[in-house]
Amino acid sequence: MSEKTLKVSIEIPEGYNIILGHTHFIKSVEDIYEAMVNSSASIKFGIGFCEASQDRLVRGEGNDDDLKEWAMQKALKIGAGHTFLIVMKGGYPINVMNLLKSVPEICTIHCATANPLQVLMVKTEQGRGIIGVVDGFSPVGMEKEDDVKKRKKLLRDIGYKL
Repeated sequence: MSEKTLKVSIEIPEGYNIILGHTHFIKSVEDIYEAMVNSSASIKFGIGFCEASQDRLVRGEGNDDDLKEWAMQKALKIGAGHTFLIVMKGGYPINVMNLLKSVPEICTIHCATANPLQVLMVKTEQGRGIIGVVDGFSPVGMEKEDDVKKRKKLLRDIGYKL
């Protein structure tokens, strides 16, 4: 068996977030769409879904054509069967995660991030599979008192704490 490891880098535009996961059925793209629409009326999003059998196409849904195209292009770049990529603006992954977790076909959510992302993959004679992700950068130290104040202020400034 010949295997090769790959790294696929995904640069996420400023102000956007992505969710990368694994699912198991073509119905997923429509169910993920419904979960996203039901989460918030203000979130704009696009979905790319890599079909793993039959036609093996990248399927797409979304309520914003540009985001849908972006998500489909990045999903194709990753190219791993039964994976999905959601790109969103006007909200955060925290706004949609519980609804996504309730979609029966979703097996795994690899990450939800606005950071630069590296998708670590293996390529075999059958295809590609995700073996992990590198989300953002490594820590450079431990938080101090001023850092705690900044963290707490940020969470209050963006409306997640009172």
